[in-house]
Amino acid sequence: MTSPADRHGRVRRILLWVLLANVAVIAAKLVVGLRSGSIAVLGDAAHSGVDAINNVVGLAAMRLAAAPPDAEHPYGHGKFETLAALAVAAFLSVTCFELIQSAFERLIRGGAPPDLEPAMLIVLLAALVVNGAVALGEARASRTLSSEILAADARHTASDVLVTAGVLAGLALTARTGWAAADAWLALAVALVVARSGYQIFRETIPVLVDERAVDPREIEGVASGVSGVRAVTGVRSRGKSVGRFAELTIRVAPEETVVSAHEIADEVERRVAARIGFTDVTVHVEPHVTGRNRDG
Repeated sequence: MTSPADRHGRVRRILLWVLLANVAVIAAKLVVGLRSGSIAVLGDAAHSGVDAINNVVGLAAMRLAAAPPDAEHPYGHGKFETLAALAVAAFLSVTCFELIQSAFERLIRGGAPPDLEPAMLIVLLAALVVNGAVALGEARASRTLSSEILAADARHTASDVLVTAGVLAGLALTARTGWAAADAWLALAVALVVARSGYQIFRETIPVLVDERAVDPREIEGVASGVSGVRAVTGVRSRGKSVGRFAELTIRVAPEETVVSAHEIADEVERRVAARIGFTDVTVHVEPHVTGRNRDG
């Protein structure tokens, strides 16, 4: 099983390689966008630029997240990774706004269609291939390492692939028809893709930050109730993400159980719940099971 330190180290190395790939892609798209005058290509470059910023934020966040629990952070620093994923969504929101603004300015003021050369299309096609490889690699690594930041960045990079593919198709249409407004409409389509990516990341990160329950309480109750000596299970709570989940529950045992035996029962409950469901830490409170006097706690 991969240790937290090894996991964080692998995620950081992946993010570093992805950052280098993104810098190369950004440079290529900027050259094409500036030389052709296409706001759709420049928007695509901005979208890739957000990818690079995300990588830098992710690298910094992973360094913080790798720190072990301390007196001020007894539950660890795992939420720094979640915050980094949320930052990705924030950057995407800004990019979306800028694209919409530029597209409407072009539609209102008009302008000549982008001036594209065959070599520029080849450069964009190469950028698309690079981003496709990066997205697939990150998605695979995010599942292996259970990494939110890699999953968020993979989704963003995948949207980058769709954006670049759409831009290429739109530019081909513009070149054939001479329709100048096509570039602006294409930029608006790019903005919608960006907005959708940001929304998906928000939807996945907010529950972790507000401590939404991580697991159905009935699943935890089922495992705990299977331990010999447990008469009842109440007060089940859980929070966190796939890496860094915590649970608390109260078990009721027979009043005649000794402190030692009750402690052994609680230890077994903690072990089973952690192993079978997947928790970083499980806290079990013990109370006597007295008919007619018990209450949920």
